[in-house]
Amino acid sequence: QVHLVESGGGLVQPGGSLTLSCVVSGGIYSVWGMGWYRQVPGNARELVADLTSSGRRNYADFVNGRFSISGDNAKKAVYLQMNHLQPNDTGTYYCKADRVYDVRSSIRAYWGQGTQVTGSS
Repeated sequence: QVHLVESGGGLVQPGGSLTLSCVVSGGIYSVWGMGWYRQVPGNARELVADLTSSGRRNYADFVNGRFSISGDNAKKAVYLQMNHLQPNDTGTYYCKADRVYDVRSSIRAYWGQGTQVTGSS
């Protein structure tokens, strides 16, 4: 069974930093493309940043140079370094693995359970 385990959320003062981590575990052969999304109650889930299988990094406009996404293929992990956090960055941050090739020979996307990020005001 495939799991995405996220960590690193928390409460942060304005201007502070957090690093989110996500590791894919379980019976898997390969992972292609991973990213971070966030959701605020009442709003749709939105892309924060993603890292494609070719190594391209994409960021939402609101990131504005404050966040950096990176990955570790060997660990099947993705990280999100978030700097200069503000209260409007508050939300539940979800990790997504775009395509996971698992031991049942299926290829599909998986989501993590989410980690809360709260920017205090």
